[in-house]
Amino acid sequence: MITTIIPTLDDEAGLAMTLAALVPAVTEGIISEAIVVDAGSKDGTLVVADVAGCTVVRGAGGDGLRHAAELARSEWLLFLAPSSVLEANWQGEVLAFLDQALMSGRGRESAAAFRLGRVEAGFRARRAEWLARLRSRLFAAPYGDQGLLLSRAFYRSVGGHRALPAMESVDLSRRIGRRRLTLLHSRAFVRSSSRKAVGFGAAIRNAACLAVFVLRLPPRLIGRFAA
Repeated sequence: MITTIIPTLDDEAGLAMTLAALVPAVTEGIISEAIVVDAGSKDGTLVVADVAGCTVVRGAGGDGLRHAAELARSEWLLFLAPSSVLEANWQGEVLAFLDQALMSGRGRESAAAFRLGRVEAGFRARRAEWLARLRSRLFAAPYGDQGLLLSRAFYRSVGGHRALPAMESVDLSRRIGRRRLTLLHSRAFVRSSSRKAVGFGAAIRNAACLAVFVLRLPPRLIGRFAA
């Protein structure tokens, strides 16, 4: 039913946790295969992928993700980051989303992302979750950590991932558009330690890259701002 596609680069521990959270969905037949798109890992990432029975595709960025999507055998694609762990019982909401998309005849123009969840306690974590929801709703630009679910036909119709210096997932989400992107209640949990530290300069560059998509400027401009 769903092919999960996970881009990796030295993500041994993160990939293991991401795949472990998918086991119930595999048992229930919701996820039929997992494809790992590896950009040249030197740690045990590929060992984890092999033990879990994943198909491994060598590649990086938009080109690697697009190639994996072409190899997928399922009608629906779920792109996940190796730092993301879907919360328990997410399958029910996803199945409801798929049923509604198919019964309404909008399966070829419907996509969904999970809410961002942070495992840490405290104000900063809750603020990060709130800002992620705001960004998703206002700009149709969920973080890659939030995952993206859409049909393979829809993925092809919007052009799939493009080869960009950064923010390939944001570029794809912006082409999908706010009206066709559903923000699910189920969460994809990430840890702050699983993401690179972001200083003030990097935050400014990231904001500039996002502005390129929001203002509909040529995506090639992000090469000037990407860290």
